[in-house]
Amino acid sequence: MATAGTVSSGPTSSSGSTGNRKMASSEGVGSSSSSQTIKKTIGHRGLDPTGETTYKKTTSSALKGAIQLGITHTVGSLSHKPERDVLMQDFEVVESIFFPSEGSNLTPAHHYSDFRFKTYAPIAFRYFREMFGIRPDDYLYSLCNEELIELSNSGASGSLFYVSSDDEFIIKTVQHKEAEFLQKLLPGYFMNLNQNKRTLLPKFYGLYCVQAGGKNIRIAVMNNLLPCAVRMHLKYDMKGSTYKRRASAKEREKEVPTFKDLDFIQDLPDGLLLDPDNYNALSKTIQRDCLLLQSFKIMDYSMLVGIHNLEQAARERAGEEATGAADQKRPAPPQGQKSLYCTAIEAIQGNAHGTRALDTEDQMGGIPARTAKGERMLVYIGIIDILQSYRFAKKIEHSWKALVHDGDTVSVHRPGFYADRFQKFMCNTVFKKIPLKTSPSKKSRGTLGGVRRANAAGAGPSLGLLEGTKVYGVQSERPDLLPKTPTHDEVTTKSGDTTLSNSSLGSLGLVTTSPSVR
Repeated sequence: MATAGTVSSGPTSSSGSTGNRKMASSEGVGSSSSSQTIKKTIGHRGLDPTGETTYKKTTSSALKGAIQLGITHTVGSLSHKPERDVLMQDFEVVESIFFPSEGSNLTPAHHYSDFRFKTYAPIAFRYFREMFGIRPDDYLYSLCNEELIELSNSGASGSLFYVSSDDEFIIKTVQHKEAEFLQKLLPGYFMNLNQNKRTLLPKFYGLYCVQAGGKNIRIAVMNNLLPCAVRMHLKYDMKGSTYKRRASAKEREKEVPTFKDLDFIQDLPDGLLLDPDNYNALSKTIQRDCLLLQSFKIMDYSMLVGIHNLEQAARERAGEEATGAADQKRPAPPQGQKSLYCTAIEAIQGNAHGTRALDTEDQMGGIPARTAKGERMLVYIGIIDILQSYRFAKKIEHSWKALVHDGDTVSVHRPGFYADRFQKFMCNTVFKKIPLKTSPSKKSRGTLGGVRRANAAGAGPSLGLLEGTKVYGVQSERPDLLPKTPTHDEVTTKSGDTTLSNSSLGSLGLVTTSPSVR
């Protein structure tokens, strides 16, 4: 269930993480109320006596420090390795380095417990980062220059989520089976990226493991789908399933809940309307991604959709300016700021389209959309939770659910059916093409419309010849005669006025002979 999403550094943030992780609730991790109310662990995630988040009994602060030390070392060591093509054996390489607290010849001293840091397929992931234009120094600066921001209450999966200080990368703890599946997926993932960079699939930038206290904590670095600097007014996690796909009462109590399929159908029955170019690009991208996921027998993935309402955002800004209460808790994006890597619009149309100026206020790569009511939206999307293969346990789960409910509506299903249902739901229910307006017919110039209507209605046999913007009459009784175009002198004289006027009347059957043609 390694996914990409956004995180929240505070209770008022409206961005969200992805997959099984849900929107941060109003209780911040580490707060006094949180330490008093949350007493049981969720998966491997828990709280120590001081209220700090732990994962496999390792505190969050120690884990963040180990991650930054390890990534700094592994990326630095890669700089000494020459650039070359990726080989098949590169996907199986695992590099390991020990970090004693007192330091060593290769590692700096630190104030955490001793730990070992493993890097999976470093050469392959370096290639992935280069494909998306992420330079080593930028990668290091984003992840290691400032402290990672932890997502509070990251959901029922028991995973921890961190976001880089510049809002570009997500770090998520993954389970052992998910990490193994990702390793097996890498060669096919590599081939797919080579063939097509336009994808909504999670973009994996690194897979690591921190060994501390006798436990293995595996983490994946991915792209951030929902930028924290953009307020998400609505957020949906959709699978194309209708069986129990509605946000719980507890989820709805959050400031910005993560709604589900049935909620979307109720809230936006007419869907999100995209212009034809964006709709076609999105449909093709979803089709390619579903085909790839089906080929790897992957199912139970979701589409994360974050919606920024431009109309509502304008009203919120006006209200804040009127009251003088600026939102100090939300980081405002610098003027002209743009997401550096893999924005939503670039994921479906490529860099050439993604960097163009849009007719919206978008600075973070959202896809322009509208509702049926005409409200302007920016949509941020991505496919998440792709590390769920249709293994034996999932087959049993589907069989059991199918016994008590319609098997075609439950979320767990065989990959082929799941992909087809997912694609149809996204392209027919969630996203729809703005119907093309029939281009208005050219307005009749002069009396041309009258000529056509008269002829069509049988008002008379008179014909007209269009010359520029003038209609000149012809003798209706002599169809064997070609119409005569007046000379410049004739047009400028008073006979020109008579010609135009009488020909107009003649076309309506009121005048049978035009003085200009004899």
